[in-house]
Amino acid sequence: MSTEQDLRAQWPGLRDRLQAKGLLEGEGASLSLRIPGTEAMWFGLARDSAPQRVVWRAAPREAEAHAATYAARGDVGAIAEGGGRFGRCLADFGGAMPQVFDEQARHLGPMGPPSAGAGDVPVALRTGGNALLLRGRPVCLGTTALRLALNAELFEKCAKAYVLAVAGNGRVRPLPWIVRLVANRRLAKDRQRAAVRFVQGHLPEESNGY
Repeated sequence: MSTEQDLRAQWPGLRDRLQAKGLLEGEGASLSLRIPGTEAMWFGLARDSAPQRVVWRAAPREAEAHAATYAARGDVGAIAEGGGRFGRCLADFGGAMPQVFDEQARHLGPMGPPSAGAGDVPVALRTGGNALLLRGRPVCLGTTALRLALNAELFEKCAKAYVLAVAGNGRVRPLPWIVRLVANRRLAKDRQRAAVRFVQGHLPEESNGY
């Protein structure tokens, strides 16, 4: 089986995993996987039984944000738009979450400003982070399907802790700058390696540890 067909086969399982944990919710929730060495992706709405092969420059309206993300970030291999309950609550608290937790800084990085449409996505992604709000809905990114699933789970977990703390008037402080710097540099190295692999037509290696 080719890499392209293998990715197509992975899509339903990834969709089911995210839905089972409430991380691909809402009208228009969608999921995609980049096809290495091409400018195309496997894209589908959460309700679809299987994805469709979509070329970025010809992406339909519901896939425009995915296409814009892949075009702007050569390291991104998987995208989930929809998110979970607490991730969506961030829209009521400024639309962005500071880096408060170690694992968040390592795998999600700095969160860019909320985006009103697909055209704003490249600006939000300049921070190098793997999460943003688009039209009030979380969009999570990953270098691979597995990394996306882990990032989506991590984002919802962090959002829950952050939202509950802020809603309760608790004091929320970002991690010390040196901790953020080290973690974000490690994330940047993961991004660089992934981008090179995609250009070469291969999937990136998995990054699970800190």
